[in-house]
Amino acid sequence: MAFEHLKKGRMFRHFSLISLLMIPGVCGRAWSVEYSVPEECAMKGSTIYLSGRFKYPNNLTVTETFWTITPYGYKKYTNLSDEPHYKGRVKYSLQKQNFYLKLSDVSDMDQKIYYFGIMTNDVNQNRLFYPGIKLNVNVLSVVIFGEVIEGNQANLFCKTTCNLRHNPKIVWYNNSIPFSESVSTNELLLQSVGSDDTGRYSCAVTQYEHLPSPAVTLNVRYPPKKTSISVHPSTKIVKGSSVTLRCSCDSNPPAWTYHWFKENEASSVGSGQSYHISSFNSSHGGRFYCVAENYYGFQRSAAVTFTIKVKRQALHLGVISAAVMLSVVLIVLFKNRKPVSPSEEQNNRGLQHNGEIESPEGDYLTLDPTSRCADYDTLGNMNRSSSNTNDPEDQDPTYYNTDI
Repeated sequence: MAFEHLKKGRMFRHFSLISLLMIPGVCGRAWSVEYSVPEECAMKGSTIYLSGRFKYPNNLTVTETFWTITPYGYKKYTNLSDEPHYKGRVKYSLQKQNFYLKLSDVSDMDQKIYYFGIMTNDVNQNRLFYPGIKLNVNVLSVVIFGEVIEGNQANLFCKTTCNLRHNPKIVWYNNSIPFSESVSTNELLLQSVGSDDTGRYSCAVTQYEHLPSPAVTLNVRYPPKKTSISVHPSTKIVKGSSVTLRCSCDSNPPAWTYHWFKENEASSVGSGQSYHISSFNSSHGGRFYCVAENYYGFQRSAAVTFTIKVKRQALHLGVISAAVMLSVVLIVLFKNRKPVSPSEEQNNRGLQHNGEIESPEGDYLTLDPTSRCADYDTLGNMNRSSSNTNDPEDQDPTYYNTDI
């Protein structure tokens, strides 16, 4: 019973307050107020107008109109224009029985209930009108639903914290550039996204395009692509030198594992983004490739081939060429020898008995370099060429790497 009595008492006081605004006043005239809307939605950073109409007894004189956010009654209020947070941002106007409040550069802190009040020449007739206008501040934000994977579709939603009047259209931006396709709703659907769709997306209301939402990054995930190998040093590689192979790729997120393989071998020869060979030798000849992997897949690189090219060893003609040359000379001399008659042979013997030896002209050709035969020239050139050839046993084989 006590609770019902208290409830009835509160209802009576509320009814009495409303009645004071609607029934005739002290002098038989009516007080009344009508706000344009019970709630208003304003864009953050914009300018908003709050308005309404009022009536008051004719025998009173209005000395001041004001707006406030402190609903403590007309005896205790703070004029909005005097508050530090609103100073310089509010402006009042009164046209006959219409009242207006202009609030510029709306911020999150402006989200409150605003009341219109009147001061008259009779202190007892001052009024603060309820229920006021509730101001909601609209903050735009872009929401991306789910994880965006290359080849799938992406859904972006322009979220608002309150409903603006007249259902305005939405403008979308990609990296601060208006979206190429015609989109006017608060939902943006991207079909079959790729890495090129990665960017910072924002949205704005057509009437307030200068007030876009904070940009949100569309992060498209994809497996490794463009996987390749670089070799350091990139010049020719000599036996015993140090060689480093580095694997790189384009992926999102970055590849977290790298494995190295040599063709025709069952298991990997190394792991990590770099593969290092400290002392290169003939056992490292072959084709090497790497495999880059992240959560969304993997890719194999093209192979890098290490080909061992050994310089051809020239035949050393030292003793062999000398023996061949001697044989040829003997043959040439034998072919050019003149036949000797018995009488000449006897005469030659006679000369020997006399102790005088004559030059055997006609019996042998003089080995004058200017009169050598073509066969001798050829072998002589071979001998000289042999004498200028370095000993291949003193040279290391040279190793080269070739991309394929």
